[in-house]
Amino acid sequence: MTKAFKLSAAQKVMLADALIVSGLSEEERNALLSCATAVRHEVHGNLFRERDEARYFYCVLSGYVRLYRLGGDGREADIRICEPGDSFGECLLLDGGGYNYSAQAMEHAMLARFDLAKVRALLEARPRIGTAILRSLSRHLLSTIDCLASDRMQTAPQRVAGYLLTHSTQQGVAASLRLPFQKSLLARKLGLAPEALSRAFSTLREAGVTVSGRSIEISNLNTLKEI
Repeated sequence: MTKAFKLSAAQKVMLADALIVSGLSEEERNALLSCATAVRHEVHGNLFRERDEARYFYCVLSGYVRLYRLGGDGREADIRICEPGDSFGECLLLDGGGYNYSAQAMEHAMLARFDLAKVRALLEARPRIGTAILRSLSRHLLSTIDCLASDRMQTAPQRVAGYLLTHSTQQGVAASLRLPFQKSLLARKLGLAPEALSRAFSTLREAGVTVSGRSIEISNLNTLKEI
């Protein structure tokens, strides 16, 4: 059984920047956070499985969480990789029942776990909390649409190039970054098989992208933008 801890002052400060509490007054934010506890999950630990009874929604404090579906043939389809500040499961406030996907920690992860029943009880008296959660759900929808469009319109090298451009630190026309996670997790995040990611990096080598472990160097951002 996962052990729950009281949210620390530092964790509450981290949550203040999360989308699910954006725009709330201090009193409203404290009311929402009173429904949460901190939980720790080890690498590859399961938070919940598809069709489990839904009792909580979550916000990532540290680490990364993978959301996925299991097919009838046993294959797994990644839905989303949640990073620190990301929340998931809020939709179950409005539509209860069971989880419609599984969630797994991809690294040692610390999460804020919100009790769905307690949050529901807040909404009538504090409707702005519901508005903040709807804003989060809206952002999730728009992000999903972007991902679907990317999957259909962009090649694997283009998806990787897009990620590098938005996450690298510019140094003149050059840039660099260090991946915060293993390349296998980047592949999942971009909706690629690991071998497809490797081929994409090989293609981008001609555009001046050099990969060494988690460190990536980009010799010319303009060339990458053209891709």
